[in-house]
Amino acid sequence: MFDPVIAPSGTLLGLLQRGRGDGTLHALTAPRAEALAALNHCVLRDPRHDWQVENRSLYYARLYLDLRGELDEIETHLFAVEDVFDTDESRTGLTLAVLGHLASYGRRDALELLRRYAAEGSNWAWALDELALRDDDAGLRALAAPTLARFATDAEGEAELAVAVRDAFEPRPWRLWADDPRPSVAARVRAARETGCFDRWQRQLRPAGPRPGWSVQAVFEWAQQGMDRGAALHVPAARCLVAVAGPDDRPEILRAALEGTDGARCTALRYLADGDDAAALDLIEAAVRTGTPVVVEAAVDAFERMRGAAAVDRARGWARRPDPLGAAAGRMLACLGGAEDRDLVLGALREAVRGEGPDAPTLFTLVDGTGRLGIACAAPVLRHIYRETASSHLRGRAARALAATDPSFPAGFAVECLWDCEETTREIAARHAETGDARVVERLRRLAADPAEEAEVQTAVRSRIGPDAPAV
Repeated sequence: MFDPVIAPSGTLLGLLQRGRGDGTLHALTAPRAEALAALNHCVLRDPRHDWQVENRSLYYARLYLDLRGELDEIETHLFAVEDVFDTDESRTGLTLAVLGHLASYGRRDALELLRRYAAEGSNWAWALDELALRDDDAGLRALAAPTLARFATDAEGEAELAVAVRDAFEPRPWRLWADDPRPSVAARVRAARETGCFDRWQRQLRPAGPRPGWSVQAVFEWAQQGMDRGAALHVPAARCLVAVAGPDDRPEILRAALEGTDGARCTALRYLADGDDAAALDLIEAAVRTGTPVVVEAAVDAFERMRGAAAVDRARGWARRPDPLGAAAGRMLACLGGAEDRDLVLGALREAVRGEGPDAPTLFTLVDGTGRLGIACAAPVLRHIYRETASSHLRGRAARALAATDPSFPAGFAVECLWDCEETTREIAARHAETGDARVVERLRRLAADPAEEAEVQTAVRSRIGPDAPAV
């Protein structure tokens, strides 16, 4: 899947793609046709960079309800000819998840679309998982025949069916079909479930791959063999060293960390860092200076895992370095530093935004550290990250940091965060948003009554408007 093209943050489309609360608020005041066009664009072209971390489906479903949006474009997208050729989950996953939430809210047309797609579509397993949470037994039983018809009755087809049953995210349909009164249905599903359980048991017993011999040199050779094949094995190899190496092997490990092959060097650095060895920090610095890109990356990763006082002290000296080790030092201080490290963390934050933009991966740790250390003068940078990042996960972290550093947050961004796509961000807003704004009180009450809302958010809401809460 290609990275999505994200519109500017000041546009309605850009706000909705980011999942910002202001996206919903602007959509509700924009011309309905314009708002629906932007909403459909987002639902049919997943704007998330990482769908495993970021949430959008409930956010978009709620906006469909508020706009009384029709599902014609969703239907056209699901049953387009591309569905036959492009079977990647990224094409339809978000769309199906939105339909699932709409079905939970009582939209019968969404339920019928899910049922139809589960029977006919390429990404049927996702649709079936959505229905497993929302459809009644009769609706699920009706899908047994078309689902089983996807699998041939020969040995290959039955093996594919067993994999589908084993890997199903929601087991309810398969359990229901295993007790189906139709023998042709029940027998196949029961056999597939038994085969899947046996396969899982076999995988647990079967070695996952080659294993190193029980010597330090053998472990190093195994790590290098993996690197030659393009497989990074230095992390499991370092764990093997814990079991293999003794005090007499330390000189050999130090030598490998300084001048060994890439596989041996990465393994030794990881092992020494995890053991908080006295020589680890000097060897990490040497690896960054002389190593290949693979060794540099492994050395930086090993350094960031260290938690001792010596590592934190060294980070203070490295934080201004203009290289990966300097960036890692800034992240370490964000996690472990004290009040005396605020300037270094703020400098790392500004440098990351200036050099890599508001979506830089390093910002996640730096933003958290800024909030942890209460760096009030970082608020302008945090506001910039909040507005511009395409990652709703990073925006939520920026909101948490702003809550700890920015006195204007409760009356500012916290209000729009009540409509944010991320439940953790809505929870922060529920705890901090000033209730002098009538929209805040109304939104808190709506979140408290919404059965689709997360329990943590509703707990935060009740702390503000429940019987034991301060008067609003």
